[in-house]
Amino acid sequence: MNRINRPIIAVYIMTNSRNGTLYTGVTRDLVRRTYEHRNSLVKGFTSRYKCKKLVWYEVHELVMNAVAREKHIKDFERIWKVNLIETMNPEWRDLYDELF
Repeated sequence: MNRINRPIIAVYIMTNSRNGTLYTGVTRDLVRRTYEHRNSLVKGFTSRYKCKKLVWYEVHELVMNAVAREKHIKDFERIWKVNLIETMNPEWRDLYDELF
Protein backbone atom coordinates (compact mmCIF):
# COMPACT_ATOMS: atom_id res chain seq x y z
CA MET A 1 0.00 0.00 0.00
CA ASN A 2 1.19 3.51 -0.67
CA ARG A 3 0.95 6.52 1.63
CA ILE A 4 -2.77 7.02 1.01
CA ASN A 5 -3.67 3.36 1.43
CA ARG A 6 -4.44 2.59 -2.19
CA PRO A 7 -3.09 -0.63 -3.66
CA ILE A 8 -0.15 -0.20 -5.99
CA ILE A 9 -0.72 -1.62 -9.45
CA ALA A 10 2.14 -3.07 -11.49
CA VAL A 11 2.63 -3.59 -15.20
CA TYR A 12 5.20 -6.33 -15.74
CA ILE A 13 7.02 -8.45 -18.30
CA MET A 14 7.81 -12.13 -17.82
CA THR A 15 10.06 -14.25 -20.05
CA ASN A 16 11.36 -17.79 -20.38
CA SER A 17 14.94 -16.75 -21.18
CA ARG A 18 17.06 -13.82 -22.29
CA ASN A 19 15.57 -12.61 -25.57
CA GLY A 20 12.95 -15.36 -25.27
CA THR A 21 9.17 -15.27 -25.31
CA LEU A 22 7.73 -12.16 -23.63
CA TYR A 23 4.49 -11.82 -21.69
CA THR A 24 3.13 -8.46 -20.54
CA GLY A 25 0.57 -8.28 -17.75
CA VAL A 26 -0.94 -6.05 -15.07
CA THR A 27 -1.69 -6.94 -11.43
CA ARG A 28 -2.55 -5.49 -8.02
CA ASP A 29 -0.16 -7.94 -6.34
CA LEU A 30 3.10 -8.39 -8.23
CA VAL A 31 4.64 -10.80 -5.72
CA ARG A 32 1.62 -13.13 -5.78
CA ARG A 33 1.17 -12.93 -9.55
CA THR A 34 4.84 -13.59 -10.26
CA TYR A 35 4.72 -16.56 -7.88
CA GLU A 36 1.74 -17.92 -9.81
CA HIS A 37 3.60 -17.58 -13.12
CA ARG A 38 6.79 -19.12 -11.72
CA ASN A 39 4.90 -22.15 -10.45
CA SER A 40 2.54 -22.53 -13.45
CA LEU A 41 -0.49 -22.13 -11.19
CA VAL A 42 -2.46 -20.33 -13.88
CA LYS A 43 -3.02 -22.18 -17.13
CA GLY A 44 -2.45 -20.15 -20.25
CA PHE A 45 0.28 -18.34 -22.15
CA THR A 46 2.90 -18.13 -19.40
CA SER A 47 2.58 -21.77 -18.36
CA ARG A 48 2.54 -22.93 -22.00
CA TYR A 49 5.71 -20.99 -22.88
CA LYS A 50 7.34 -21.36 -19.44
CA CYS A 51 7.57 -17.60 -18.82
CA LYS A 52 8.73 -17.78 -15.21
CA LYS A 53 11.25 -14.96 -15.03
CA LEU A 54 10.20 -11.41 -14.04
CA VAL A 55 12.47 -9.10 -16.05
CA TRP A 56 10.68 -5.74 -15.94
CA TYR A 57 7.97 -3.95 -13.99
CA GLU A 58 6.58 -0.49 -13.48
CA VAL A 59 4.40 0.72 -10.60
CA HIS A 60 1.21 2.78 -10.98
CA GLU A 61 -1.24 4.14 -8.43
CA LEU A 62 -4.29 4.11 -10.71
CA VAL A 63 -5.67 0.99 -12.37
CA MET A 64 -6.71 2.90 -15.49
CA ASN A 65 -3.14 4.16 -15.99
CA ALA A 66 -1.68 0.69 -15.51
CA VAL A 67 -4.13 -0.94 -17.92
CA ALA A 68 -3.48 1.78 -20.52
CA ARG A 69 0.28 1.26 -20.13
CA GLU A 70 -0.10 -2.52 -20.46
CA LYS A 71 -2.07 -2.12 -23.69
CA HIS A 72 0.46 0.39 -24.98
CA ILE A 73 3.36 -1.99 -24.30
CA LYS A 74 1.51 -4.90 -25.93
CA ASP A 75 1.16 -2.79 -29.09
CA PHE A 76 4.92 -2.15 -29.29
CA GLU A 77 7.22 -4.09 -31.54
CA ARG A 78 9.43 -6.66 -29.87
CA ILE A 79 12.62 -4.59 -30.21
CA TRP A 80 11.02 -1.76 -28.21
CA LYS A 81 10.05 -4.21 -25.44
CA VAL A 82 13.60 -5.60 -25.36
CA ASN A 83 14.96 -2.04 -25.07
CA LEU A 84 12.49 -1.32 -22.27
CA ILE A 85 13.69 -4.40 -20.36
CA GLU A 86 17.38 -3.67 -20.96
CA THR A 87 17.02 -0.07 -19.74
CA MET A 88 15.91 -1.33 -16.32
CA ASN A 89 17.55 -4.74 -16.32
CA PRO A 90 20.43 -5.06 -18.82
CA GLU A 91 21.42 -8.52 -17.52
CA TRP A 92 17.84 -9.85 -17.73
CA ARG A 93 18.03 -10.86 -14.05
CA ASP A 94 14.99 -12.43 -12.45
CA LEU A 95 13.66 -9.52 -10.38
CA TYR A 96 11.32 -11.64 -8.26
CA ASP A 97 13.68 -11.91 -5.26
CA GLU A 98 14.27 -8.15 -5.35
CA LEU A 99 10.58 -7.50 -4.69
CA PHE A 100 10.99 -8.42 -1.01
